[in-house]
Amino acid sequence: MTTLICDCNRTMPLAPDALGKALGETLTLHSTLCRRDAGAFQQAIRGESDVVVACTQEKRLFAELGAATEGAAAPVKFINIRETGGWSRDASQAMPKLAALLAAAHLPDPDPVATVTYKSAGRLLIIGPLDRAEQAAALLDDVLNVTIFAQGFGELGGAQDRRFPVLSGRLNAVTGWLGAFEAQWTQDNPIDLDLCTRCNACLAACPEGAIGLDYQVDVGRCQSHRDCVASCQVAGAIDFSRPPETYAETFDLVLNVGTHPVFTRHAPPQGYFTWDGADPRVLLRLRDMVGEFEKPKFFDYKQKLCAHSRNGTVGCDACVQICSAEAISSDVRNQQIKVNPNLCVGCGACTTVCPTGAISYSYPRSTDQGARLRTLLSTYARAGGRDAIVLLHSQDRGQDLIGQLGRAAALGVAHGVPANVIPVSLWHTASLGADLWLSAVAYGASQIAVLTTGEEAPQYLDGLAAQMDVAQAVLSGLGYAGRHLHLLRESDAAGLDRALLALAGNSPQAPGEHARHAVAPEKRTTLELALDHLIAHAPAPLPQAIALPAGAPGAGAALGGLEVDSERCTLCMSCVGACPSSALLDNPQAPQLRFLEKNCVQCGLCVTTCPEQAITLTPRLLLTPQRKEAVVVNETQPFHCVRCNKPFGTVKGVEAMLGRLAGHAMFQGAALERLKMCGDCRVIELYSSENETKITQL
Repeated sequence: MTTLICDCNRTMPLAPDALGKALGETLTLHSTLCRRDAGAFQQAIRGESDVVVACTQEKRLFAELGAATEGAAAPVKFINIRETGGWSRDASQAMPKLAALLAAAHLPDPDPVATVTYKSAGRLLIIGPLDRAEQAAALLDDVLNVTIFAQGFGELGGAQDRRFPVLSGRLNAVTGWLGAFEAQWTQDNPIDLDLCTRCNACLAACPEGAIGLDYQVDVGRCQSHRDCVASCQVAGAIDFSRPPETYAETFDLVLNVGTHPVFTRHAPPQGYFTWDGADPRVLLRLRDMVGEFEKPKFFDYKQKLCAHSRNGTVGCDACVQICSAEAISSDVRNQQIKVNPNLCVGCGACTTVCPTGAISYSYPRSTDQGARLRTLLSTYARAGGRDAIVLLHSQDRGQDLIGQLGRAAALGVAHGVPANVIPVSLWHTASLGADLWLSAVAYGASQIAVLTTGEEAPQYLDGLAAQMDVAQAVLSGLGYAGRHLHLLRESDAAGLDRALLALAGNSPQAPGEHARHAVAPEKRTTLELALDHLIAHAPAPLPQAIALPAGAPGAGAALGGLEVDSERCTLCMSCVGACPSSALLDNPQAPQLRFLEKNCVQCGLCVTTCPEQAITLTPRLLLTPQRKEAVVVNETQPFHCVRCNKPFGTVKGVEAMLGRLAGHAMFQGAALERLKMCGDCRVIELYSSENETKITQL
């Protein structure tokens, strides 16, 4: 591999020898790699191995230089070491962090993922006051096929010349996504806009001023003088007796220029835009929205792992509740959830709150994220770094905020990103949860900080906080002193600077030996690997169990046991059939209910399924060997057939059945006695009894 470092006109105190030793290569320090030293870049890209350039500011210039370089074949990657630490006040101590960032940049690109395709022919629906809608339409109609849905007329009213089709009425719903929107509305106004000539005679004739420049009647103000009808006899556009009609039409794009949102969800669908008349970038983006578009399919779903429902009973619905795009719905009939890939925006919150890993993040996959965290932390430790803090941030607003902080540090008005804080960009901060946080701690991180900037949905913040409570309870219960997990809510560089400095001054306890395991594709396996390492290297004597916060499914790391009331439980085994993770097991050789706590995801299906209400959940992390063993939680004696003495059912189960049916008219005398027989003897008894009426006798 080849790494090119530049101290950006000697504004960063880089140590090429220390960095090279950590990376296992000889580095040359450049000061103007994008100018006078550009020849070194050209020479490096003539090879075949990956080239990492420690500069993101001049990516475009380097791309142009590469295109003009004969024989250039090497893949080029860019990494920012300037704003992320090179410009900070303690930059001279940041070589371990910078080495970690450079090492992670050399990792291979994640495998390609499936894509979701949108097709747009440019059919645009503009919703809002007529004057503003026509203003936007005039700027777009040379590229897009515009239709206006008028909601009032604004300050100026509509133009007299009819340039665009105009719909009106009561907008019932807008559903869909880019290329597949459907608008449904009810036309319940007396004025038919298709017949209206905009002669304004009705406006002049109406004594109440109930007709506006959107050419619709405000029925609340209308006093039924019908002067407007008389003024429109020739065109015949006004008819108060016309019954309301409902219409539907499809569009590729939707632009809302009104004050009321069409979609109230936090993450509206692709293809939906809002414009307040000030930011021209919205209209410029709309002009480019014609053609075929692709985005990653952000998730994978395995129904067999899903704990959503069994036998018509809903257990875990954490993903449905947290999705800000309303892309996930419940399908109880088929015992699964459904994810609409067209509505999914890739936040990954559903994957972090899923207790089983049935829905997993694929952009990138958890294995790739785990490899990046392990590379960062192992390189940091190898270079002599201590007390590493992993700062997870979004690659949009979060990355911009870190850039602002770095530039403020270069100007001497901020400290900058501390030397032991390692920024890690994510598509969305909600895409990593407790399994990878705990893995990072096992890899050697002393703290994990998740930077939120106000772009996240409120339920995401609640979900992240709940997961942190569970993960921190585990670490504290194992004896690791201090606070390891932090949710930072910052909107400006000054606030972020203060928060990071406060974290950098802490030194919570971390494992004495760093883990080497790779993150597994399965969430529960990753969680178990991290827990095993943390338990094995716990600094204090272990308790038998660690109590965890309640509400485990929404907390992602759903760990716990259950209690069975042996007095109520009849061993009907309904819970065994409902358990999606094989945590509850029967015993084919004896009437026993067994429980394997390691598999329990605390979904609650057993609780809601149990007819005797004999089961309660106990969120906890059991630290004894029994956690990984199937232990008997209830057992009883088998009931023996009163005719052949063959065991069937349980004593408690048969007694409960007899007690419930004893008063029923169909189960009296011999019929009640047959309930004490096995299935074979019951049939024999029915056919051999002289007192039973046979169907052939009827």
